Amino acid sequence: MDKQQWTKPQPMWLEDTSLPSFNELKEDTSADVAVIGGGITGITTAYLLAKQGKQVILLDSDHLLNGTTGHTTAKVTAQHGLIYYELMKHFGTEDASLYYQAQMSAFSLIEELIQKYDISCDWKKEDALLYATTNKGALKLDQEYEAYRKIGIEGSLNESLPFDVEAKKALVMHNQARFHPLKYLSALIEEFTKLGGEIYENTKAIDLKEGAKLEIHTGSGATVTCDKAVSCSHFPFYDGKGFYFSRMYAERSYLMAIEPEREIPDGMYLSVDEPKRTIRTAEYNGKPILLVGGESHKTGMGVNTSFHYNAIEEFAAQTFGIKKKLFQWSAQDLTTLDKVPYIGPITRRNDRVFIATGFRKWGMTNGTLAAQLISQSVAGEDSLFHSLFKPSRFKTDPSMKQFLSQNFDVAVHLVEGKLELVADRPQNLKKGEGLVVQWKGERAGAFKDEEDQIHLLDTTCTHMGCEVEWNDAERTWDCPCHGSRFSFDGTVVEGPADQPLMKIAFPYPEQQQITSDEINAEEEQPDQI
Repeated sequence: MDKQQWTKPQPMWLEDTSLPSFNELKEDTSADVAVIGGGITGITTAYLLAKQGKQVILLDSDHLLNGTTGHTTAKVTAQHGLIYYELMKHFGTEDASLYYQAQMSAFSLIEELIQKYDISCDWKKEDALLYATTNKGALKLDQEYEAYRKIGIEGSLNESLPFDVEAKKALVMHNQARFHPLKYLSALIEEFTKLGGEIYENTKAIDLKEGAKLEIHTGSGATVTCDKAVSCSHFPFYDGKGFYFSRMYAERSYLMAIEPEREIPDGMYLSVDEPKRTIRTAEYNGKPILLVGGESHKTGMGVNTSFHYNAIEEFAAQTFGIKKKLFQWSAQDLTTLDKVPYIGPITRRNDRVFIATGFRKWGMTNGTLAAQLISQSVAGEDSLFHSLFKPSRFKTDPSMKQFLSQNFDVAVHLVEGKLELVADRPQNLKKGEGLVVQWKGERAGAFKDEEDQIHLLDTTCTHMGCEVEWNDAERTWDCPCHGSRFSFDGTVVEGPADQPLMKIAFPYPEQQQITSDEINAEEEQPDQI
């Protein structure tokens, strides 16, 4: 990638949707329920609670729909990869069936709301397909199909695909759908505000105090007092001693929108073999296009992230031909220990604070499901699904294995980052380039902006002390331990970290950047710092 030509990866959904804007919260206020997070989960939860007659305030740390929801593939499906055979093994057939029923309940609510408000959002029913290119993958599809049959999922096995990939087998889940998520959610935002709901953007929830009432403290200094709080902020902004940072891991994946040269196939496709590939149709400016993606890896643990975009582009070119490349973007998703989302009270004894997280790339149905379950809980209603998704569950298998694996992985990266030998120097950076460098004998993060100024940071993540790595495609510093992300200047982009990376001090207190010439001078006079 030419560093001089770099532009921020932009999701297609944000490009062709006009969203309303809302003010920052600057004064103390109160509500029945405060919802934190302006994605599909938060917006749908706020809407459903307002429909119940609750006074609801929705807070977002940035702009609505600028997070994971704005970066989705937007498949509305209960086919969440190879999940049902695994659920049957670890939870039993009954719970596996409940998982499917829950997803289809969310599917039905989305479809119902689209019809109720006549929302124009490119809603289209299509089959969802998992496909295998290896014998091992084909065997997994056979097992998954057997789970479909036992659970009662409408599906079938195919022997080929309608595009140029040599597949051993494909598993179809019939009558699923895809849509434009922001067009759909912009209509729900409008309905929520009509019901008296309040929305505040650029308002970061930083802490929650529990007393007779809940108090949510924000970065702007304002406080929201409420009876109930719902964290829909991807990673919970408040942990409540639930230790969620140790019970989930973060993955990044990549997506590209293209005008293909060859005929576009109907359906939504996902490979079960590595490297993962996801394919689905869409519309842009009145034309049919393709979304092609994949290349998932744990956050902060991939190779140079431009490699992933290049790999997707090469696959798309070989399989469909590329008439025009329109957009490319990436997303971050959280996966729980047992792959089932955490939806419900934050701990077993706390029925005032709710969380919804760990959707494992399937946020359209899981986010909507979370809104259903949490709004029911706030209203004092029960559901068949509450027990399966409750955050306080802990299944010995596979949760214990995943817990030990995840936290051993964290320990390894914690030690490896501290021991890493770094040879690069900040003055060798090109414009638009970021690197882990050596600065006065210590590990540091350096980025050179378009004005030739170098930003130097301590690379120690402010969450639990792991060492962050540079993400070239997004221009962020990413933590491999728990998925925190920071901008090139150290600002928090994504939690669980809530404090920025520390800037490295320069000769003058007000100085925030440094030039290559100043670096050379400083290295010759180390006693000045």
